[in-house]
Amino acid sequence: MSRPQFSRRGRQQPRTRINNRIRAREVRVVAGDGKQLGVMPTHKAIQLAKSQGVDLVEVAATAQPPVCRIIDYGRYSYEQSKKEKEAKKHQHANKVKEVQLRPNIDPHDFAFKLQHAIDFLCEDMKVKVNLRFRGRENAHKEVGMDTMNRFVEEIAKWGHADMAPKLQGRAISVMISPHPKGKRAENPNPKETKHDHEKTKKDRKHEDDEDSDDRVDTEAGSKDLQNPAFENLNLD
Repeated sequence: MSRPQFSRRGRQQPRTRINNRIRAREVRVVAGDGKQLGVMPTHKAIQLAKSQGVDLVEVAATAQPPVCRIIDYGRYSYEQSKKEKEAKKHQHANKVKEVQLRPNIDPHDFAFKLQHAIDFLCEDMKVKVNLRFRGRENAHKEVGMDTMNRFVEEIAKWGHADMAPKLQGRAISVMISPHPKGKRAENPNPKETKHDHEKTKKDRKHEDDEDSDDRVDTEAGSKDLQNPAFENLNLD
């Protein structure tokens, strides 16, 4: 007879321990203003926190002894979520997108590549612009440098070059960093967000519903006029 199979769930990350859930016998206590209160028995630290109307929150469980902070747990959770959002924002800012150019790029393609770079910069991403020479293009590298400098000038409202465009072998490259949000221009052609797309769909559906209601009213009116009871009615 085969044994029943049980699904193995991954270990859940331990939640932050507070007050009586703290297992250590003694803890290092930090006041709400950051002042070090030293090591003390856990039950005394809990009493101290309760006397101030707040909680004893374990902030460094792996330390010896564990470090606990006297603070309202709701406020602590808010601060932690705020730090996580800031960390994600910095991770997003560290992303690098690439844009490829050619020395004799078509004006339409140039504008298309420029708009892509503007979109990335407006999302707080860095943009690495690469321009490669092929075949006979290597004999006129000044044309490629002119194209790269024009690209940097065109995008100056949204980002700045970390260094001047640099020629390396058969390519020119430059890294462009976004200006701070308050100092850069608005995106001339912003992408439609998911929220905007859903809102547009709702508005369109609402308009369709109104048109449908109007059609129903019109049809109902025409049917009423066709009713024999209205044959002798003078509409003039």
